[in-house]
Amino acid sequence: MTRSDADALASAVAAPDVASVAPEKETSLSLEANDTNWTTTVTGTTADWLDVRSRVIGSGEFLTDDDDADRAAVVVLGSQTATELFGRTDVVGQTVTMSGTDFTVVGVLAEQGSSGDANLDDVAVVPLSTLSEQLVGGFQRDALSTIYVQAASADQLSAASQEVTTILLNLHGSASADAADFTVASQDSLVSTATAVYRTLTVLLTGIAALSLLVGGIGVMNIMLVSVTERTREIGLRKALGAPPWAIRRQFLVEASVLGLGGGLLGAALGIAAAAWLPGLLDTSVVVSAPAVAGSVAVAVGIGLVFGVYPATRAARLAPIDALRAQ
Repeated sequence: MTRSDADALASAVAAPDVASVAPEKETSLSLEANDTNWTTTVTGTTADWLDVRSRVIGSGEFLTDDDDADRAAVVVLGSQTATELFGRTDVVGQTVTMSGTDFTVVGVLAEQGSSGDANLDDVAVVPLSTLSEQLVGGFQRDALSTIYVQAASADQLSAASQEVTTILLNLHGSASADAADFTVASQDSLVSTATAVYRTLTVLLTGIAALSLLVGGIGVMNIMLVSVTERTREIGLRKALGAPPWAIRRQFLVEASVLGLGGGLLGAALGIAAAAWLPGLLDTSVVVSAPAVAGSVAVAVGIGLVFGVYPATRAARLAPIDALRAQ
């Protein structure tokens, strides 16, 4: 893709649902300032990039249309890039050298964090024409890495995506999007992909959780059956003294529920401990949801109750005389 493709997408006649277009060209270069070198991603773009990419200027100002038209030697640094080169972020007016050319820092981007594997704060943004003519050059000077397009509104996103695809297909002489030498991705497609992935993970995790609950429930039932066997004489004695079957059943159901409650509380405690430990290991945040913790404990109690029904019923059905004879 080239600058002419981006200009075509910015046409209000051909693409009425497109609000802004920001062509982008990237390369990796070494920056030098005060005897400090730092290699980062240098992005060449236009003035609309700030709005289209939803970035904010922390200090100074962003690139202008005149900077691009004049091939100005100006640069906007990411917060981390500024810190690595100068040890601070208030560096507007300082000079940075790239490929033997001195660039004046006109602004510093506000801290943004990371997106996937990309560190959005480690970047240097220069006018697209400056990057193409002075820093890259050669037969690749007109090539673009990406063209970012902003729809006029959220409701016009689908229409804008279709307009972009149609224009680029015509410009590149492609019969269909499958045969094109470019790809168009929108927020809708990204959300759909993420939703499909999350749905698959949900199904897998649900299956694993169901299997774990089944195994745990069988364990509870076996423990309760052993308890019934060991306490047969006790059950017979209670029945001989007048305890009705429902009282015996209730006793063992309560014990099974307490067993499930103990397992649920232990599991919740281990989960909370893991949530406190994992952020330091994975360098990410883990949020503990109180309703989820309460729900998991409730499910554990329910599993104990459900799988305790058979042992409790078996205990309630024991004949007093047979139970008293048990050794």
